[in-house]
Amino acid sequence: MTKGSANPPSGRAQAGEYASYAADDVAFVKGDDIVHTLGEQCERVLMTLGGRSDEDVRGLRYAPDKWTLKEVIGHLADDERIFMYRLLCVLRNDVRRLDGFDERDYVAAARFEEQPLAALLDEYRTVRAATVAMLNGLTTEQWARRGTVNGYEASVRGLAYHIAGHELRHLRTIEERYLA
Repeated sequence: MTKGSANPPSGRAQAGEYASYAADDVAFVKGDDIVHTLGEQCERVLMTLGGRSDEDVRGLRYAPDKWTLKEVIGHLADDERIFMYRLLCVLRNDVRRLDGFDERDYVAAARFEEQPLAALLDEYRTVRAATVAMLNGLTTEQWARRGTVNGYEASVRGLAYHIAGHELRHLRTIEERYLA
């Protein structure tokens, strides 16, 4: 998924470049080239879920009060879109207020469970491809740009690492609880 770039890799995001609540998630992200990492993660998600049918995952929850597997996939795409909007605003030096969102409300409104698994995975793949395309050519200076999002200071690099860490947390849950 990733294409070579003449620009240097992102470098590793450090504490203070992303929300403190994301520190545990970001710690699971390997390497110092987030564009490459996001491409590899996409392949892992698609390999993990791509061979499954709607019958395999219909209504699949690991506990009564948890999202279905389809809802998790839809949530990943929604969350990435929101974080990429935040990242875009920081990248373009936009100082507007960037409020938070309630992911539970988003999932409830989306009706992901009614969509075919293949369509959800295609949407996820498309969102990730757009993310990788946007990040692929950033300069060292652009990766380091900072802004305020949802009440905390973040860098472009930190927001990209947040996306990857958030996805890895959900992917571990998928592998350990939904598909175990």
